[in-house]
Amino acid sequence: MKDWSTHTALVVEDSAVQRTHMVSMLRSLGFGLVLEAWNGEDALEVLDQHLRSSGQQGVQLVLTDLDMPRMDGIELIRHLNERKQTDSLIVMSARDPRLLEIVENMDADNTGLNLLGTLLKPVMMDDLNVLLRRVGQVRQSPAAVLERPDLRLEDLEQALAASQFVPVFQPKISMSSGLIKGLEALARWEHPEQGLLAPWHFISCIEGTPLMAGFTLSIVQQSLARLVEWQRIGLTSMKVSINLSADILAERGFIDKLDELVESYGISPELVIWEITETMVMNNLAQALANVARLRLKGYGLAMDDYGIGYSSIQQLSRCPFTELKIDRMFVDGASQRPNRRVILESAIEMGQRLGVTTVAEGVEKLSDWALLRELGCELAQGYLIARPMPAGEIASWIKGNRARLRKLSLPATALR
Repeated sequence: MKDWSTHTALVVEDSAVQRTHMVSMLRSLGFGLVLEAWNGEDALEVLDQHLRSSGQQGVQLVLTDLDMPRMDGIELIRHLNERKQTDSLIVMSARDPRLLEIVENMDADNTGLNLLGTLLKPVMMDDLNVLLRRVGQVRQSPAAVLERPDLRLEDLEQALAASQFVPVFQPKISMSSGLIKGLEALARWEHPEQGLLAPWHFISCIEGTPLMAGFTLSIVQQSLARLVEWQRIGLTSMKVSINLSADILAERGFIDKLDELVESYGISPELVIWEITETMVMNNLAQALANVARLRLKGYGLAMDDYGIGYSSIQQLSRCPFTELKIDRMFVDGASQRPNRRVILESAIEMGQRLGVTTVAEGVEKLSDWALLRELGCELAQGYLIARPMPAGEIASWIKGNRARLRKLSLPATALR
């Protein structure tokens, strides 16, 4: 459990009852200091006073309501962004859930704040804990990627030559049985100075360069080697999912290289799932469609990744012979509390069922969302509620150590409450 004793939090809430409730929860979690304010203007005054008395640059966490008199939460967020006086932000509301969606979209466009997430009131301790687990995590935002200095091509070449790009694996489990059904391979850079770097640090710099082919083959080869090892210890039905880039799908001969690599390891194509997004298909459409058709003819699985976030997801789903539909986390996270997300989630699952493809929910973090997914008939799930991405060497011990917990997740929703 994280030590919050050195953290200062500010609760901004015009309802005295709700504010007392939030302050009580934060203190029970062990926050060193919890400040209070009843609206946006008051919050800025409280912050200024605290900074003058403490000599600090800011507070670690601000939790604010949206609907408040004199200065609402949206305006407060703008001021916090300009002042750079908080490390993390949580936004709460008892109003239309779509207002919280707007805040999340603002964050995706980079407000300059680290939005941990949004919560519907009354706030429950379990939901608050889910967001607090995100404190300190580096998140990707489109603007942040654009602002990052470009890496030199020779740095990436050296990293590839030194085998510094490695896969980590995140389990996908059956929602009905709790059994692990597969693993998604996620690329990481074992940087000699900066440690393990997530894809957003380097993928955009590799895409569109001659390095993409070698990078992809390296991740595929390492993933296949691990799949062989898992088969040796009895995980014979384990599947591995590997992401393909737009560059790869647009290259006519690369599919043969992938197929030759899989064959060299003696792995059945049915155990390999290639994950692609609709934007990848849209790039060089004719060749991309030809390549995905060839992959299916050879017996590989095909997953549409991040389903629902693009404008032509349904069109691509009808064009391509997908075997798996991965529903983007933005429609999964909080769907149990937000009617609009639930409607989209339900329609995606129903569409997958009617098309006869496996439905996979991404980004599952809350038990309430898990229970809803089971109720709606989603087949597989992955996310932090199940497991974080982990090195290949930890998979076997994770499976052994989590069997009981995973079986519990497969119980009826009433048993999870």
